Amino acid sequence: MRTRLKVCCISSRDEAHLAIGAGADALGLVARMPSGPGPIADELIRDIARIAPPPIATFLLTSEIEPDGVVAHARRTGVSTVQLVDDGVEPDVWHAVRSDLPSLRIVQVIHVRDESSIDLALRAAPHVDALLLDSGNPAAQVRELGGTGRVHDWSLSRRIVERSPVPVFLAGGLNPANVADAIHAVRPFGIDLCSGVRRNGRLDADKLHALVGAIHRADASLR
Repeated sequence: MRTRLKVCCISSRDEAHLAIGAGADALGLVARMPSGPGPIADELIRDIARIAPPPIATFLLTSEIEPDGVVAHARRTGVSTVQLVDDGVEPDVWHAVRSDLPSLRIVQVIHVRDESSIDLALRAAPHVDALLLDSGNPAAQVRELGGTGRVHDWSLSRRIVERSPVPVFLAGGLNPANVADAIHAVRPFGIDLCSGVRRNGRLDADKLHALVGAIHRADASLR
């Protein structure tokens, strides 16, 4: 078992190539959001998705919450995976994606705030391909749907991992200095981060390689 790496907030072809060269398993492509870093135009998302080689997954981070809107957004961008960043979506969204785009993977974000997040995650898990645990707050006056740079309560995330029937990614305030602790505490299928491997807003090769090394060492210590 190795911890997968999703590098989010990819903003250009060059960043995509840098992330893939460092060993990323997935690229996160952020569409229009009410807040947070990294949004790019749908046309650029489609361009990056097109040049990503298999088996690299391309995740569309969409804030759409209506079934038709999610399906149209995924079709427009040509990604392999849709990441639903609002954890208040209704089941008809999952069902619409399954029906209209059966080859598209679905990842549901759960913003871990308290015990209720466990129930929310377990409600979604049977309908999606993976969960992603983050530190936003969709109920805030300006919805926070990711990219906060905050660490949440990893003990709650560990309980979700232990009970989830699908793989779980961990996000929220991760960086080369704390990623090993996160892996030991939560045992996620994969980790996901944006600002933790950036310098002055740009994907940083040194930080990225330091992160990958920390992941490899953490994985080796658990074998």
